[in-house]
Amino acid sequence: MSTLDKIDRRLLAELQAEGRVTNVDLARRVGLTAPPCLRRVRALEEEGVIRGYHADLDASKLGFAITVFAMVSLRSQAEEALKAFEDHIATLDEVRECHMLNGEIDFILKIVSRDLQSFQEFLTSKLTPAPNVGSVKTSLTIRTSKHMPGVPLE
Repeated sequence: MSTLDKIDRRLLAELQAEGRVTNVDLARRVGLTAPPCLRRVRALEEEGVIRGYHADLDASKLGFAITVFAMVSLRSQAEEALKAFEDHIATLDEVRECHMLNGEIDFILKIVSRDLQSFQEFLTSKLTPAPNVGSVKTSLTIRTSKHMPGVPLE
């Protein structure tokens, strides 16, 4: 959407930082009254610029002690093979992100697991036997020093 003006960008920045802000507070922060603020937010939602709202959960406090990145290479890159793999990955709750890549690796997955044993079971029973998987290389996260959902808006 190339028609975003300065107020739209400020609205998006505020909502990205605090999705639970009330419309009245949001309007005040960006210098609007409540009705036009709400109209702008609804228009951004309808255009698909705002895809949804969610809570940022602490995985470790919910029992998911490890995060692993898996680099997956497929045996074939034919569209039906890619689609079959993506359809399989969509059914796996442990996979929180799946990105198709250009180059030697076909996909990178972000996976959460309760512990190493649970991850090993996931790897051997759900990921490596997935359709068309040629190889899987994994890296366990030691620490996360930056986690910024969204995009830069200013």
